[in-house]
Amino acid sequence: MFVDEVDIHVVAGGGGNGCVSFRREKFVPRGGPDGGDGGTGGSVYIVASPRKNTLIDFRFHPEFEVKAGEGGMGSNRTGFSTDDLHIEVPIGTLIFEKVPDGDPEADANGLKLVADLTEEGQMALVAKGGRGGRGNARFVSSVNRSPRRREPGEKGEERHLRLQLKLLADVGLVGFPNAGKSTLIARISAARPKIADYPFTTLSPNLGVVKLSDDRSFVVADVPGLIEGAHAGHGLGDRFLRHVERTKVLIHLVDVSSATGRDPVEDFDIIVKELHLFNPHVAAKPQIVTANKMDALDDPSRLERLEKHVRALGLPFHRISGVTGEGVDALLQAAWRQIAAVRDADAERKKAGQDEGEFASREA
Repeated sequence: MFVDEVDIHVVAGGGGNGCVSFRREKFVPRGGPDGGDGGTGGSVYIVASPRKNTLIDFRFHPEFEVKAGEGGMGSNRTGFSTDDLHIEVPIGTLIFEKVPDGDPEADANGLKLVADLTEEGQMALVAKGGRGGRGNARFVSSVNRSPRRREPGEKGEERHLRLQLKLLADVGLVGFPNAGKSTLIARISAARPKIADYPFTTLSPNLGVVKLSDDRSFVVADVPGLIEGAHAGHGLGDRFLRHVERTKVLIHLVDVSSATGRDPVEDFDIIVKELHLFNPHVAAKPQIVTANKMDALDDPSRLERLEKHVRALGLPFHRISGVTGEGVDALLQAAWRQIAAVRDADAERKKAGQDEGEFASREA
């Protein structure tokens, strides 16, 4: 079961209380105060891990609490500190905190972004453990040789968080329900999504790794079918669309057969409009338009009109059949070229940013 959004509650460990104690031993006159400090409470960290690919574990285990540090003891003994808690989440997880109304950093849902974990091992501190209180031995002074004062431990932080997963993939497959996205990802990768001849067969995104020659590979995300109004949540479209926000290239599949009774040009325009309404940045991604189900094409004019419409927009156009494999290899090579171009551009931007930072530091 794929789960991409959950609410959790985390409580860091509180610090242990300081101790009030005096040394009382035979033959040791005026032993003095020897109360130790309390131990520190453990903190809560969230870590991006490749071992996770869904948030389903948190649906059944949303509460996380770290034990408090141990209180201080006599003979200047400090209480034991508790270990930090590391919670593993899939790479691509966003962490939001639920904040009170009126917070200027909050969005419309009252959530504030805490961290975006996009790399393996990336870690975010979400609840800090409390510091242990000082024992009375800490308060000895020239005017107070026998202090009876001690400090309580600090309370650990408590936070209500929302975890939201956005898949990290190089290519996103988008299109109307039953456009053949699941069939295509099953052909080009080891992914085995459910395939059937009815709309909304796929209810959650699927990931597949495509391997080409020369050790080239990329990750493809099969996004459940989109419909008109998807940007506003129709058919859970807003939840599905966020999984293509991080992709580098979109493969837009259009069913050119007559089985659906819809017009392929109209289908194409509707999906493009939904992408733009959801996020213009997503709509601006490199897009490869692909006429699918060539094996079932019964009206060549449908294909001709779609190709003419797409070519007029300056977009690359391919013809494939996910069932027979016709044209799939050429599509994958075209996708790889687009991916490589985006990767090179990202690397150049990153390098330029680093060079500017080094130049600014030298100037300072």
